[in-house]
Amino acid sequence: MLYKFEDKEPVIAKNAFIADTACIIGDVSIGEGSSIWFNTVIRADRARISIGKNCSIQDNAVVHSDEREVRIGDGVIIGHGCIMHGQLVENNALIGMNATILHGAQIGESAIIGAGALVPPGHKIPARSVVVGVPCKHLRMVTDDDLKIIERTHINYAKLTQKYLDQQR
Repeated sequence: MLYKFEDKEPVIAKNAFIADTACIIGDVSIGEGSSIWFNTVIRADRARISIGKNCSIQDNAVVHSDEREVRIGDGVIIGHGCIMHGQLVENNALIGMNATILHGAQIGESAIIGAGALVPPGHKIPARSVVVGVPCKHLRMVTDDDLKIIERTHINYAKLTQKYLDQQR
């Protein structure tokens, strides 16, 4: 469901998939090939939320802006049940299921946030870092095998997105 808030309304690329139970509110832009899955809420009633191309925001995730814009780059995977209040998620990052990214946090390119991790307010995760825990701690650097898993996830969700889009036609 798309909701206008004040004078702002969501702008969605034509080939993005938006599940019918997702709620997208206010000043939101969603790029080409992205998928917003069931029961996800993206609420930009305080500041803009921009989501890049080929992102997958999975079931029951919440993306909300505080007074700062939230920017999610291209190819970002946000797992089931995540809470995203972070300010910036750079390209090809993977946010594990039920992770929480608090306001002002920044996630570097190709970083991996482990399932259930908590990224504190204003925390900066360097590119290609793997962090886990509550609060999160650096575990190691991303490996080539990790990048292959992210790529496979992209491919699988792109195929699934296309199946859902085809079914709607």
